[in-house]
Amino acid sequence: MHQEEPKEESLAEPTQAESGFTRFNLDPLILKALEKMNFKEPSPIQVHAIPLIQKNQDLIALSQTGSGKTATCAIPICNRVDTARTAIQALIIVPTRELALQYATEAQKIGKYKNVKAFAIFGGEDPSLQQSKLKHGVQVLVATPGRLIDFIYSRQIDLSDVETLILDEADEMLSMGFYDDLDFIIQCLVHSHQTLLFSATMPAAIRRLAKHHMKDPQEVNLIADQASPKQIDHRFVYCSAHHRDQELAYLIKEMQPTQAIIFCHSRFQVEKVCRALQSKLDGVDFLHAGLGQDIRTIVTNKFRSGKIRFLVATDVVARGLDFSRVSHVFIYQLPHDPDVYVHRSGRTGRYDKAGVVVSLVTPKELTFVTTILKQIKQEAAWIGTPPPEKPASSSKRPFRRKPTNKPPQAS
Repeated sequence: MHQEEPKEESLAEPTQAESGFTRFNLDPLILKALEKMNFKEPSPIQVHAIPLIQKNQDLIALSQTGSGKTATCAIPICNRVDTARTAIQALIIVPTRELALQYATEAQKIGKYKNVKAFAIFGGEDPSLQQSKLKHGVQVLVATPGRLIDFIYSRQIDLSDVETLILDEADEMLSMGFYDDLDFIIQCLVHSHQTLLFSATMPAAIRRLAKHHMKDPQEVNLIADQASPKQIDHRFVYCSAHHRDQELAYLIKEMQPTQAIIFCHSRFQVEKVCRALQSKLDGVDFLHAGLGQDIRTIVTNKFRSGKIRFLVATDVVARGLDFSRVSHVFIYQLPHDPDVYVHRSGRTGRYDKAGVVVSLVTPKELTFVTTILKQIKQEAAWIGTPPPEKPASSSKRPFRRKPTNKPPQAS
């Protein structure tokens, strides 16, 4: 349909006269909400993307996790909403239930004084309750693809007034196999609308989606040739798979994180590591997609409020979720994909706060370290004894070594 390549927006720095959020000519009620939320200066993605959104241009925005993407969308969308109309005017599609809730909560806060009605629909909750809420009027709808399609098929949702479509964490949704679902949803928006696509990476599938469904999109790229944020300290610990639990508990006790996330690959591994840590530490819980929605919400809220200090989790919390207290991330099992590492590490060091990422590396995982270091543009920094020049064979695993260097502390 639309064949033009995205035009990259010039990333000139704003002038001194342009300060705070007043530069965007926002509704005073939106500015009041931002002030109450302690939003003082817009982040780089907000500086460059919000004016384009306000001009009603289609947009592809590439930026690192923790850069303020949620507010980048929510601010101009809430500013634009006509509160005299109860119809859905903005549709935001996200990959996970947790991110849907976070997005809706942010929009509710930003639109509070303007009385913008924002709501999230997702699987795992009674659809009849969600339908009832929609009937009472929702202007900003946040949805996961599966639940939204269920509502479309059952004709229980009206998308005919949608003026803005936002696809957030687009690369993650496509990696989860949602391309056809997103394609179908976009085709259900029968009237002309603005499309905003936010992503941390730009795989071919996103280019294809943009080519088919976007109108001369502008591109804001804040990740091209960008290393890991400078406030994140990346460290690696060489150990045998057999000694990972011991090493993890030792590192946590030595580092004394304010709050930490421990990432594992599988639900089984998450629960196993959680039990091991609970025998040695207080304030440990776990989170994965196999838990019921009520439990997931409770655990997420407890962790966000600081009632849980150590959260063992799968990648369900690696994307988009904002936990501002996290000082450390521990990667129990190193991912094969460096992009997954980047998203895991992005749970700390948010909003320019210092953060530490510590990865436990077994002999079989050494090759992944090289790929990750290339991605984040860092040199290897090992806690304790580094691996041998020639990795040990899988039949000859190294003994656990106590770190000889004191692990780094996040300020």
